[in-house]
Amino acid sequence: MTIRTITRLAAGTALVALSVGVAHAQEESVEVLHWWTAGGEAAAVGVLKENLEGEGITWSDMPVAGGSGQAAMTALRARVTSGDPPTAVQMLGYDIKDWAELGVVANLNELAEEEGWDEVIPAAIQEFSKYDDQWIAAPVNVHSTNWLWINKAAFDEYGGEEPQDMDELYTMLDAFEEQGIIPLAHGGQPWQDGTLWEAVVLSVGGMDFYKQAIIDLDEEALSGDTMREVFDHMTKLSGYFDENFTGRDFNLTTAMVIEGEAGAQEMGDWAKAEFLNADQVPGEDFVCMRFPGTQGDVLFNSDQFVMFEVGEDKRDAQLKMASAVMDPAFQVAFNTVKGSVPARTDIEDTEFDDCGKKGMQELAEAAENGTLAGSLAHGHAQPSAVKEAVFDVVTQHLNGQISTDEALEQLPQAIASAQ
Repeated sequence: MTIRTITRLAAGTALVALSVGVAHAQEESVEVLHWWTAGGEAAAVGVLKENLEGEGITWSDMPVAGGSGQAAMTALRARVTSGDPPTAVQMLGYDIKDWAELGVVANLNELAEEEGWDEVIPAAIQEFSKYDDQWIAAPVNVHSTNWLWINKAAFDEYGGEEPQDMDELYTMLDAFEEQGIIPLAHGGQPWQDGTLWEAVVLSVGGMDFYKQAIIDLDEEALSGDTMREVFDHMTKLSGYFDENFTGRDFNLTTAMVIEGEAGAQEMGDWAKAEFLNADQVPGEDFVCMRFPGTQGDVLFNSDQFVMFEVGEDKRDAQLKMASAVMDPAFQVAFNTVKGSVPARTDIEDTEFDDCGKKGMQELAEAAENGTLAGSLAHGHAQPSAVKEAVFDVVTQHLNGQISTDEALEQLPQAIASAQ
């Protein structure tokens, strides 16, 4: 055999080995079920796709439209039942716990320990990222629900002082009414009613009362004098709505504030994306502040990617995806467009706008001070059945179908029936 022949054989062998290696890298893929189909959200997901492609991992997209995630959970049940779960699934709150109980989720402990997740993720969020002390999900972000969004021009005309409690809020809303605009924009859907109600619960009773009533479901707290005050405030607040509030989507309600048709809206920080999409600037065109009386307290919900049990051939790609989700650069890129803040508390706020900076600082402080609690309205305080039972009572009361006395009687009864 000549030297040239040996050289050719060696080169051929190396080429085959290289081709096999490339093919193996290209074979690595993740199939991801999510409901981030809106423009800004889809763009943020694109960052994660690009990160993984840089690792040689192909992203197989399984988007299921529907902002609540219910359609996605229906699709997931079909996949798991057929024995073919996706690699990862976007999920919220108690849905995570429900799937974990079925024993179909993957263990991420080794990766979490290697990357120090325990040190950078607030304990209240780890409650949903872990099951039986095992990491099963990678949290993408933290939304908080107890925000008030205010039209800056109306706010300046009022005097430019942020209301610190419910009485000062009414003073500002009265001023908006005198300006000839709708004082408080509200979308009359059960989840929006619940979002406003839980903010009032927190404002009137404080975090200890919120936890007693909403987390512990204490019957006395649910039917006592403090809760009476909450429902009375809801009645008063409804007097500042416009007559067409029933059934209106939150983004259309936010648009009323953007356009100066309304003065303010109570809503989670996903509303900020609507202002940004309208080319509005925090502090110049709109004001973001904690709902009056809830300063220092944060009610949260957190999007997470839950990892499902997959074959060993997909495990490496799955772990790389979990690591990419937790990468600080991705958390910045995603949350600057989503309106939320990173799930990690060790990320610099340099690239965030003023509202984002405020949200990051307040999340870190609330986590440290024990004033961070799950949002009932967004699936992080109670299972779905209890949440829906509360919605029924709150919405009926807000629409004048039952009195405050009836609400106080029905609320603990409805919750007990749902448990």
